[in-house]
Amino acid sequence: MNLIEVNKALSNHVRVNILNWLKNPADNFPPHKELGHFDYGVCLVFIKEKANLSQSTISQYMSQLQKVGLVSATRIGKWTYFKRNEENIEKYLNQLRNEL
Repeated sequence: MNLIEVNKALSNHVRVNILNWLKNPADNFPPHKELGHFDYGVCLVFIKEKANLSQSTISQYMSQLQKVGLVSATRIGKWTYFKRNEENIEKYLNQLRNEL
């Protein structure tokens, strides 16, 4: 895991907020009406609405978080769901502790 690249992804307060929201999705988002659960994560539409940003901006933010391994994406039909990659987040935190 590249600390510098992860730190760049985390240098934006909205991306940090998104990670915080995804930590407890049931507290921060309505369940998708078709699925009714968060097993696959949170639909991009709900993340966009909560952040109050454009679709293209949120897509770019989620792509950056996915590229560095902090979130994973699952596509179901026309919807993309995102969830935190807890294993990689823990690796990042451990690596950060060891580097400092």
